[in-house]
Amino acid sequence: MTTENTPTTIEEITPKMQLQGVVKKIDLYGALVDVGVGRLGLLHISQLSESHVKNVTDILNEGDQVTVWVLDVDKQKGRMNLTMLKPPAVTWNELKPDAVFTGEVVRVEKFGAFIDIGAERPGLVHVSELAQGYVGDPSDVVSVGESVEVKVIGVNRRKKQIDLSVRALQQAAVAAVIEDEEFEEMPTAMELALRQAMEGTGMEMPMRSKKSKKRSKKNRRHHDREEIFSRTLKQHRGD
Repeated sequence: MTTENTPTTIEEITPKMQLQGVVKKIDLYGALVDVGVGRLGLLHISQLSESHVKNVTDILNEGDQVTVWVLDVDKQKGRMNLTMLKPPAVTWNELKPDAVFTGEVVRVEKFGAFIDIGAERPGLVHVSELAQGYVGDPSDVVSVGESVEVKVIGVNRRKKQIDLSVRALQQAAVAAVIEDEEFEEMPTAMELALRQAMEGTGMEMPMRSKKSKKRSKKNRRHHDREEIFSRTLKQHRGD
């Protein structure tokens, strides 16, 4: 039975999508499954079970109804690779340096902490990457069950290793604050000119509001404020 969310064409198929199908053909290398999109998907023998499968018929028979997930799809060629193994929330293709994830601490060791970010296996935050300062014992910083935000700093797919960092995110946050403060302290060329024009007049510079400070941080002051400064300069210069 087709529901509103059930794909009917291969163009609607996306990786990690869960589908219901019927085994149409058994072969030595796997099975062909009809998932209702007009094309049969390939369920390779290696995707039938986490344990080794010698014969496809030990697991499947023609006519069996199966729950499968999409490994990948080539919509131009009309090909789909399927799996009976539920894929992780985060695939190896999504694990790229600088990617940021929120995960749960699942194990703490003397050398670091293991974080579950939804990948095939937990990633390691080495003790040197847990904080900006010195950390003698990782348990002083994190505990099992705690939710933490981490940044991917290295991936070795062959060894199935994921290197993560908390310190890299802290450094980026500190750098952003310093940059904002520098922008906030930096007067615009128009403000400098106004200060020079008002020297000796006994008048005080107008205070910048919080809103205008935010504009200064982004270096995007509105045209109306510049016009006010311009008119003030003209008045004090006698233009």
